[in-house]
Amino acid sequence: MEKTAKKPSASKKAFIAGIISENPTFVSLLGMCPTLATTKSLEAAVGMGLLVILTLICSNTIISLLRNIIPGEVKIPCYILIIATFVTIIKLATQAFLPDLYSSLGTFITLIVVNCIILGRAEAFASKNGPVASFFDGLGSGIGFTLAICVVAIIREILGTGALSFGVYFPVGAQYIFHLFPSKYALSIFIQSAGGFITLGSVLAFLAWRKNVKEDKKIAMEKARIEELKAKKAAELKARAEAEAKAKEEAKAKEEIKEEAKPIENEANAVANAPKEEKVEAKEESKPEAKKEVE
Repeated sequence: MEKTAKKPSASKKAFIAGIISENPTFVSLLGMCPTLATTKSLEAAVGMGLLVILTLICSNTIISLLRNIIPGEVKIPCYILIIATFVTIIKLATQAFLPDLYSSLGTFITLIVVNCIILGRAEAFASKNGPVASFFDGLGSGIGFTLAICVVAIIREILGTGALSFGVYFPVGAQYIFHLFPSKYALSIFIQSAGGFITLGSVLAFLAWRKNVKEDKKIAMEKARIEELKAKKAAELKARAEAEAKAKEEAKAKEEIKEEAKPIENEANAVANAPKEEKVEAKEESKPEAKKEVE
């Protein structure tokens, strides 16, 4: 028996979609405020991404558990209240254990409450699915957001400072700086507000170009497949027409052979019937003679 391929579960689909096909930043264009404001350095972007991941996971799971209890008329205020509760807890924990990161991100930690990504996933997914799937949806969307802002942060920090640094906001024991080119060649505009718009726009343009190239290739392949099917169909029709013409020619040839053979058959029949007629005549002639002898 053939083994049927297992379909991916809802949790796996939600997790992968949040990272790739439904990336909240590069595909849905949500969470633009923290994407532009907290990506001056890679470490700050990582910190912001981790806070958003925690908020998404906790809020999605709780909202999913309470989805049948919360009345539809007040669901949005209830969602915001749940999100605000977790943001407050995460904010206080960051202030206590990561004070440098808290100082760097500042008010943007509080603004996680009104982040479109978190409220959007609560309304679009957590309110309609179970807690396990909602957990993985929040995890996938959070990782997708983190990867997106990290890409923007890497470009901005390298072009703006000529190096990548880590250990400024996280207590990892030491500060690590990786110099890629001399700082005198760095473009300081990339660590300013305008640099965020330039970098994000460039990344989105590149992704749109890549998507268009893929679609063009797909269209070209589809056209080539259609042309191949047309050529195959035309070849089949041609072969069928040739076979039918050949069959007609063979039938016509057989008819001609039959027509030519008819006179010969008639002659053969005449020859075969001739002696019988003579015998009959001879019998008829011998009958009177026999009668005369008897008389």
